[in-house]
Amino acid sequence: MTSLSAAALPCPSGPRPILVTTGEPAGIGMDIILSLAAENKLADFKDNIGNQIPLWVTADAKALQSRAQQLAGQGKLPRLPEWQVISADEARVVGKEWPANQPNLKVDFMVIHIETAAPVHAGVINIANAPMVAAQLALAHELAVNQQIAAIVTGPLQKSALIDADIRLADGSMFSGHTEYFMQRSHCDKVVMMLANQAMRVALVTTHLPLSEVPAAITQDNVRQTVQIVIQDLQDKFGLAHPKILVCGLNPHAGEGGHLGREEIDVINPVLLEYRQRGVAISEAMPADTLFTPRHLADCDAVIAMYHDQGLPVLKSHGFGDTVNITLGLPYVRTSVDHGTALDLAGTGKASSSSLYQALMMAQQMMMGAASTDF
Repeated sequence: MTSLSAAALPCPSGPRPILVTTGEPAGIGMDIILSLAAENKLADFKDNIGNQIPLWVTADAKALQSRAQQLAGQGKLPRLPEWQVISADEARVVGKEWPANQPNLKVDFMVIHIETAAPVHAGVINIANAPMVAAQLALAHELAVNQQIAAIVTGPLQKSALIDADIRLADGSMFSGHTEYFMQRSHCDKVVMMLANQAMRVALVTTHLPLSEVPAAITQDNVRQTVQIVIQDLQDKFGLAHPKILVCGLNPHAGEGGHLGREEIDVINPVLLEYRQRGVAISEAMPADTLFTPRHLADCDAVIAMYHDQGLPVLKSHGFGDTVNITLGLPYVRTSVDHGTALDLAGTGKASSSSLYQALMMAQQMMMGAASTDF
């Protein structure tokens, strides 16, 4: 690890950086970025003409160094990664001066130091450090919305710790997750959570709602906004000019002609018909128990599910650990790992870095509008 003076700040002339937030410092966020760096996998991320994409990482530099030594001492890292440390203010300077021509620093990644309030112990949550987690997200959003970074890749955070520390969303409501955080900070009326792996892409009309509240949230406006965002981002960020989309009904058997519920007849299908009449390749509401079969998925670019546990269990059963969480509809690219903080694995070297690798790969492809190549 090396610290930089302000005069020696790196300003690469190539692609803008991808920023990785390590999230909850007691969890595995630091472990998995260290693992990828130690295995030289961060060198895999290049732009479409072969330039290395710089990786910036938000973390407490001392905690990161301690975690690296802990893992190395157990023989869990092939080598000790190398990084340069800058402050948040220095990172802002680098972004504003882009793309000044400076020598390429021979390090695995840059660390934007955000200090924790209390010492970090692997696997042990301390809510005193929750403001540091929130500060990572605030800086990531700022740099992304100002186009000083190319994409955000988020590591896992502990929602309960932020809630217990009274960290709130921009509208003053309880902290409910990355998706809602970035949506409100970006002043978006609606964003869409999509998860993707090699088997399928699944987008959601509703996200973190109790099941009892889902039917009331399935409105024509909500369905229409979701469909529009999915189409737009599949075109703009995934390089799919004419995406093919399948849509789940809300009720069993898609309502069985109204006998098991009328949401498909009264709410969902009228919106889908609007798009079908415009020539969009989108289905009517289909029974979810038959939609997720190889026959249907073989000719499908994305599935839209009505609620969280309708679509995501199926997707994760086909690739948990290799799945990427994507937020559609933001003014920038944001991807994430598909797992939590795994406190029991922090500092042990047993945490898989596969989902982070896939999230970085997806961010690389989306920032070039070419995400359809591997997903």
